[in-house]
Amino acid sequence: MEQLRNSTSSESLLKVGGLQAGYGHTQVLFGIDLEVKAGEIVTIIGANGAGKTTTLRSISGLTRIYGGTLTFKGRSIKGIAPEEVTRLGLAHCPEGRQILQRLTVEENLIAGYLPERGQSFDAIRSDVFAMFPVLKERRNSLASRMSGGQQQMLAIGRSLMASPELLMLDEPSLGLAPKLINQIFEIIISLSNAGISLIVVEQNASVALEIADYAYVFDAGRCSAEGGARNVLNDPGLKEAYLGA
Repeated sequence: MEQLRNSTSSESLLKVGGLQAGYGHTQVLFGIDLEVKAGEIVTIIGANGAGKTTTLRSISGLTRIYGGTLTFKGRSIKGIAPEEVTRLGLAHCPEGRQILQRLTVEENLIAGYLPERGQSFDAIRSDVFAMFPVLKERRNSLASRMSGGQQQMLAIGRSLMASPELLMLDEPSLGLAPKLINQIFEIIISLSNAGISLIVVEQNASVALEIADYAYVFDAGRCSAEGGARNVLNDPGLKEAYLGA
């Protein structure tokens, strides 16, 4: 099943073409094509080991690229350092809530701030605190003493301190209670409404497809299907394979 976008709907923010990547001599991706248009929520779904996380890591400059193209805002980002990718406006919130456990909430936010992005620290922090009031309440608490849900909020908040135009979230609901999962996805919608484009890698496929504009289905390092998220959600074959229907 494939339903392509209207190519004139909005400008392309990120384009991935024929991406081949992996780790050392182990190739994981075998020709991934992917696009994110400005203002979109794009989700990537698929089984464990399908290449979802490796795709995000490749975009961020964290894997070995064997071939293909990576373009962000019309500029090639293939082979550039991860910190430079972030400076360009592309932030990556990795799987596993990789926050700085021995630092406070405030110190984690400071660590995520990039003055090169042209926004004041106080203004961005104010926006993060407005979105995550618990971070303001616990700004002086050690990150290690926060709950799993609070740590996930901190991980997202720290990524937002870089003033991204595109935010990549890898398994944001992993290990969270259902109530917190709903809260995290409400936050994702709020980020989109605030003008941030998003790529969401998520095993909770049905919830991700409910909020996304466009979806890619990965299988064994390749894209096996793509289309409007609602169409993917309602596709009988994909439902059976990935949504437990």
